[in-house]
Amino acid sequence: MAYDRAITVFSPDGRLFQVEYAREAVKRGTTTVGLKYGEGIVLIIDKRITSKLIEPRSIEKMFQIDDGIACATSGLVADARVLVERARLICQINRIRYDESLPVEMLVKEICDFKQTYTQYGGVRPFGIALLIGGVDEDGSIHLYETDPSGAMMAYTAGSIGAGRNNVLAIFEERYKEGMNRDEAVLLGLGALKESTEGEMKPYAVEIGLIERGTPFKKLSNEEVQAFLDRVTS
Repeated sequence: MAYDRAITVFSPDGRLFQVEYAREAVKRGTTTVGLKYGEGIVLIIDKRITSKLIEPRSIEKMFQIDDGIACATSGLVADARVLVERARLICQINRIRYDESLPVEMLVKEICDFKQTYTQYGGVRPFGIALLIGGVDEDGSIHLYETDPSGAMMAYTAGSIGAGRNNVLAIFEERYKEGMNRDEAVLLGLGALKESTEGEMKPYAVEIGLIERGTPFKKLSNEEVQAFLDRVTS
């Protein structure tokens, strides 16, 4: 137990327990999925609304960072807001300084470097949040990255974070195909989310965000989400 008192103390077997605890916070978060398809990225989250008294619109777990970049989160949402605000600031500074959008990979590295500093200094704790960051560069390149509380990053064609991550990835490994169209990607993501989530999926509790070449990030309306859910359950 003495080795989990401070973030700067390694255990004898080379582990940072505070970072591992932060990963556990992510595993307790809602299931989030992201998939690349022919023209862009789809991000899907389950808000996991636990009471009918909660207003669904007050739960925000998907954020626009720049015109062509967005992220979906799992873990401590308050931590996510801090990282999202920093990411937005980084993008705006780059736009003012160079009059162009920041490449997705460079933004992800900046965010991961910031997260990593919170694993290296005393008196702080790691961010208890993982991000799925998707975006399209100005040259049309499509990217999907997962960031870890440790500051590690990994690129995916289809990825997931949160409580149902392992189940979702098993489904993606079996069914995902490169070059899918938008509807196929959304239906695969919703199907995987449905199989790894307990209870019925409601349109007000599911958010679907799309980032496509030549168009800014947008979230689908409840009616559009319901139409996809009907196709998944039919």
